Amino acid sequence: MTSTTPHPVPTRTLGATGPQVAALGLGCMGMSALYGDADRAESIATIHAALDAGITLLDTGDFYGMGHNELLINEALRTAPDALREKALTSVKFGALRDPDGGWSGYDGRPAAVKNFAAYSLQRLGTDHIDVYRIARVDPGVPVEETVGAIAELVQAGHVRHIGMSEVGAETLRRAASVAPISDLQIEYSLISRGIEDEILPTARELGIGITAYGVLSRGLISGHFSGDRKLAANDFRGMSPRFQGENLRHNLDLVEQLRKIAEQKGASVAQIAIAWVLAQGEDVVPLVGARRRDRLTEALGALGVSLDAADLAAIERAVPADAAAGARYPEAQMAHLDSEKH
Repeated sequence: MTSTTPHPVPTRTLGATGPQVAALGLGCMGMSALYGDADRAESIATIHAALDAGITLLDTGDFYGMGHNELLINEALRTAPDALREKALTSVKFGALRDPDGGWSGYDGRPAAVKNFAAYSLQRLGTDHIDVYRIARVDPGVPVEETVGAIAELVQAGHVRHIGMSEVGAETLRRAASVAPISDLQIEYSLISRGIEDEILPTARELGIGITAYGVLSRGLISGHFSGDRKLAANDFRGMSPRFQGENLRHNLDLVEQLRKIAEQKGASVAQIAIAWVLAQGEDVVPLVGARRRDRLTEALGALGVSLDAADLAAIERAVPADAAAGARYPEAQMAHLDSEKH
């Protein structure tokens, strides 16, 4: 059973200094890259439906489809009614270096590069400012203070409204916040990715920094829609993800079935329970849902009508304990780029 009753979308504020946004944001990456082919018309219709439902934050990266995702958002906003377009906020990640074959070759956080990336994003998005701007992964060759300082200069010039961070650990977050106000930390946070709870989340709260949580359905793994015999396209990132491999996948899907029992008791879908759990972790947490289709968006919005009390949260914890997932959240080579995973 799936809760489909439309619910008004409440708002939350991204940290002490960030913008007010809807309690759910829309992650647009899958509309351009990494999860196999996407339907352009349906992607634009989904963005329109999200804005119409009250979602305001559209999250992207300049390297998603090598600019394709920003151009897609541009088209969606240009073709949306004025009232909806004016409410939309853009959250953009930059810094990833790509090659023409789609490969990855590191990150560039030099101040000159930061401003170069921003200039191209503004053009592709068709806007005069980016609402939240952040480097996707810290460049190990550049002090984070220099990268954040360059974004702060973009804020002073009016090209960026707020500074965010992405996938950084507590120490790096403190260093970044010493340079300029940080609105939010974008980081993976879900029932089966809870590494931020030990040190990163408490530090963000101490510093007045919000959390935009991506991967709340663990790339579809805990959506309730993924089956063990599903064949992934050659251009689907999940084909290389440890959590989607062999015995790991079987173990993780067993966890989903435990979650399904709770969802059925609540009259909700598995995805709605998983999203509602993230929503319940604090008013400073804004889940990003990676819906590529309107039906998945409608399902995600239904999570706003799912109330989890202490007994529900305890039952979810028993079904899916903090370290229950099998497999790392990225392949080893990509894990090496995660400042948030360095202890």
